[in-house]
Amino acid sequence: MNDYCASIDFGTNTARLLIAVRSPAGITPVRVERQVVRLGGGFTDESGLSAEAWERGLDCLRRFSGIIAEYGVTRVRASATSAVRDAINGRAFVAKVLAETGITLDVIDGDVEARLTLRGVLSGLDSESDTIVVLDVGGGSTEFTVASKGSPVFIKSMPIGVVRLTEGFRASDEMLGRVHAVVDQLEKDLFSAGMVIAGDSELVGTAGTATTIAAIKLEMVDYDYRKVNNYTVSRTDIGEIYERLSKLSPVERLSIKGVEKGREDLIIAGLVVILSVMDRFGFKRLKVSDFGLLEGLALTTA
Repeated sequence: MNDYCASIDFGTNTARLLIAVRSPAGITPVRVERQVVRLGGGFTDESGLSAEAWERGLDCLRRFSGIIAEYGVTRVRASATSAVRDAINGRAFVAKVLAETGITLDVIDGDVEARLTLRGVLSGLDSESDTIVVLDVGGGSTEFTVASKGSPVFIKSMPIGVVRLTEGFRASDEMLGRVHAVVDQLEKDLFSAGMVIAGDSELVGTAGTATTIAAIKLEMVDYDYRKVNNYTVSRTDIGEIYERLSKLSPVERLSIKGVEKGREDLIIAGLVVILSVMDRFGFKRLKVSDFGLLEGLALTTA
């Protein structure tokens, strides 16, 4: 009998699998798999998940199921986020996944996603200010969480994920306008809640855009989460990355070390979200966390 647990973060753009050993001290990764599935690709309000995205998702989860069986794992927690919870055919997809792979996808809302992400981030953070802000830029939504001494005190799930922005706005000015409007509302919600983002608060970015920023700065050919986790990038450096990538076509961006295939068209939207939040609240640097929802799920396996 092994002591392995497994978690799956089945996101709107990327699916990730973690096989780990859990102990009172936290989790020790044994194997990590990631696959760009673009589950939100071709999404419409009328049809939900496209047929192509449906098949990509199923193929990925069949592979993940085989890996879980290979390690003999019985404690598994898998979540589906924005794309599945918003899709008119989301329930049918979850049922199909269970029937074909044995994996039970727990469709979680933005609040639960933010709380689990915070738990995962804190488990891998090398330092903690009294107040941290966790920015989780996903494919379908972006979660903004303020935590004081490790506990969430404000959570906002915003409908500005990178897939949604990239496929919904062909003109950059329109995308920027949409992001600014949502961040305007975030600022109003913070004010209504009596929340003030203090100057000594630490901004922590998790998920694909943040880790790609770190990978670009590190000029990584082969991704190494140990080097990415807790890496700090300045606002100036992030701005320079944006200027550099925005002048290139998606295909040309793949020549930049650190840009993963499947993110080449999405990275601009992610950078717009991060830069907009940093500028609105005066953050001068971003600490990157490779830990997040995946680790939060692993820490809460039954």
